[in-house]
Amino acid sequence: MNYHTQMEAARKKILTKEMEIVSQKEGMDTELLMERVSAGRIVIPANRLHTSLSPEGIGEGLKTKINVNLGVSGDCADYEKEFEKVRLSLAFGAEAIMDLSNYGKTNTFRRQLIEYSKAMIGTVPMYDAIGYLEKDLMDISAKDFLRVVEAHAKQGVDFMTIHAGINKRAVETFKASHRLTNIVSRGGSLLFAWMEMTGNENPFYEYYDEVLALLREYDVTISLGDALRPGSIHDSTDAGQLGELIELGQLTLRAWEKDVQVVVEGPGHMAINEIAANMTLQKRLCHGAPFYVLGPLVTDIAPGYDHITSAIGGAIAAANGADFLCYVTPAEHLRLPDLSDVKEGIMATKIAAHAADIAKGLPGAREQDNRMSDARRRIDWEEMFACALDSKKAREYFESAPPSDKHSCSMCGKMCAMRTTNKILNGEKVEIL
Repeated sequence: MNYHTQMEAARKKILTKEMEIVSQKEGMDTELLMERVSAGRIVIPANRLHTSLSPEGIGEGLKTKINVNLGVSGDCADYEKEFEKVRLSLAFGAEAIMDLSNYGKTNTFRRQLIEYSKAMIGTVPMYDAIGYLEKDLMDISAKDFLRVVEAHAKQGVDFMTIHAGINKRAVETFKASHRLTNIVSRGGSLLFAWMEMTGNENPFYEYYDEVLALLREYDVTISLGDALRPGSIHDSTDAGQLGELIELGQLTLRAWEKDVQVVVEGPGHMAINEIAANMTLQKRLCHGAPFYVLGPLVTDIAPGYDHITSAIGGAIAAANGADFLCYVTPAEHLRLPDLSDVKEGIMATKIAAHAADIAKGLPGAREQDNRMSDARRRIDWEEMFACALDSKKAREYFESAPPSDKHSCSMCGKMCAMRTTNKILNGEKVEIL
């Protein structure tokens, strides 16, 4: 092997097995794929130690990918329940899983997850630092944080959220902006607290070159975390968010200089009318790097339904350039999601991603929709179920109130528009009674 990362390989005109797999999955010419990986506009997160991985590409001209967050907390520390969520996520086609565990035997869980999962695995080392190091926040040194990054890389993690953009300049801008919801990023708030308590610079910013060296060694993609993302529509597109985004653009270039692949994370809450402009701004300031968004949630008043507020924003964001959507579940803002919440979040986010791919005009994006529409015209229920994103739920709904006439459903019965039109076009009489 004479390359460290997918980006370095692409720049040396080396076609890796991961590139070949992504090319086949996406139907993209290998030369074009290699060109975009080389330029940083597509990433293939693939730690060489993650041997069970089925590689995926994220970025320009590729299908919108989705990520599922899971992991144990101090209040909910059932590892087997979290693994049930892993199995469900893979069954429903999530391309990425982020282990956000921050309590207990995180190393054991993460090792099992990486061994099992064909989806790419992401982590936030900042979440794990206190448990891994067995030190309270105030007692952690700058170099301690880097030890956690190295540990995750050695386990086979494919991408890591590193909140390197919240440096002292960004903090001053944040303080001057007088936000309604302040800092809502868990990792960002912990770093902010550490910086304020110690008086030191953000260690991930101060020692950024050392972080990049660790990531390059294992080909871990850096996901530049948005510590100052808006946590309410009131705070969106403010000076704090944009000030950090400018820092992230500069950090993107520094990573590319070291052949490290980059994803940039985006806003969490945002009114619909601001989303398209934010996507354009991010792509411009971050030089076309793939954009990863949490939502954005388009209203703040729907706890229990935030998979819907997120899917609305995610569809608009992805249609306007976002490449990677982080799912949001109905439990967002309320509790750790259960298995049902995870499924609802995945389905809402997959719908948003697919709708965006149609809007982007990706080749083949409409094919499944056209097959569904043709099956509906012919009233072929089995084919409709086969075309559905969730065929089990579609069948259960249909069979829960079966129609008397199989050529309709129980909503319209013999007044079904498809049935009526088919009969007339076939030269048959329409009889309702």
